[in-house]
Amino acid sequence: MNRLMILGSMDEFIPLVKRARERGYYTIVCDGYQDGPAKKTADTFYNIDIRQVDEIADICRKEQVDGIIASFSDILFEHLIKIASKAGLKTYCTPKRMPFLRSKPKMRQMFTELGIPCAKNHVIEEGFQEEELSDLVPPLVMKPVNGYGSRGIFVVNSIQEVRERFEKTARYSIGSSGVMVEEFNNGYEFNMMNWIMDGEVYTLSIADREKTKSINGDIPQLVRLVYPSRIMDEVYEGAREIVKKVASYVGIQTGPLSMQFFYHPEQGIQVCECAGRFFGYEHELLTYSSGFSIEDLLLDYVYDERAMREKIKGHSANLPRIVSGLYFHGYEGVVGSTAAAKKLMEQIKPLEYLLYYEEGERISHDVGAKPYLIRMDIEAGSYEEVDEKSRQIISQLKILDTEGKNLVYYSEIPEYKNV
Repeated sequence: MNRLMILGSMDEFIPLVKRARERGYYTIVCDGYQDGPAKKTADTFYNIDIRQVDEIADICRKEQVDGIIASFSDILFEHLIKIASKAGLKTYCTPKRMPFLRSKPKMRQMFTELGIPCAKNHVIEEGFQEEELSDLVPPLVMKPVNGYGSRGIFVVNSIQEVRERFEKTARYSIGSSGVMVEEFNNGYEFNMMNWIMDGEVYTLSIADREKTKSINGDIPQLVRLVYPSRIMDEVYEGAREIVKKVASYVGIQTGPLSMQFFYHPEQGIQVCECAGRFFGYEHELLTYSSGFSIEDLLLDYVYDERAMREKIKGHSANLPRIVSGLYFHGYEGVVGSTAAAKKLMEQIKPLEYLLYYEEGERISHDVGAKPYLIRMDIEAGSYEEVDEKSRQIISQLKILDTEGKNLVYYSEIPEYKNV
């Protein structure tokens, strides 16, 4: 029996563990979340922080592991590469090249060397000199150097605002005291999932990534993902060429490579980031839209290369069904009632939904806080229908605090002009 180590135990890993067991693999789930729900589904598990690379590599040897996988987040990808290298297991790239898909300064260095357009930026330390940012044109985006999950990111309009928010952003910079500051891009935004096979790019999906307006200086929050992108034709070839350059640079011959990028009709494509993982809270949208399973792809990479090749070559990024993920953020406060939200879910019958807070819980924006207030997936027969459904949900969704005030952030659906 094959023995598989899976790094990660949160909700998105439950289908992966179940699918691995259905295929007859002995599953060993490992991370630092003692109550990680996927651990209840696995054959066995370990409560150990994934950053303890040597210890987990020892577990792999002790358990006679012959395969290791992770997905859905940057930090899991980073430590997957390190652990696999230590344990002598198959994985996507080397620890030496991995930082170019993880560290924002190294990633920007790679983009510069490859001639890939990205936002003008600088990494600064606390107490920086104003001249260090003098060539950047506001509005500016502040972000952690090595953060993940869109935490600690702010839109600012002056050097004074950079100073005021520096500490909050730096708090999320893993292994660094610095902060990256870059020019803000107001173009259309996209998430792109790819699988590299024999050095060639096979695009699994390109989705529209839509945001709110900025609230109190916070980065415009993710509101909606729409699969497939309604302006796929404008960005498809250009984006794929960029992904191919990155894959070659970091040495990925076979494996995942996701890209987040912007497009403006007058300025073309500008890349935000490339990372060696699939997007965490949306890979299921690809399955709803096409039937393609990321879980099976990850498992095939380890144990069934022939099936992997057949799946990849038989897939098209022109997905047959329109689906959308809606993501709602909350103001800080104590949840008083979720009744209206639950009633709305009964009425609209989404493909799936997850309410992150129950009554009596406090919504927080601190480090380690839950990523959303509520998220849901819907389907539609046209882009017009998905827009109409989305606006209906946005206008009716209510989660109230103890005084009856709605805690749901304002959301809006953008218009697509000049494309």
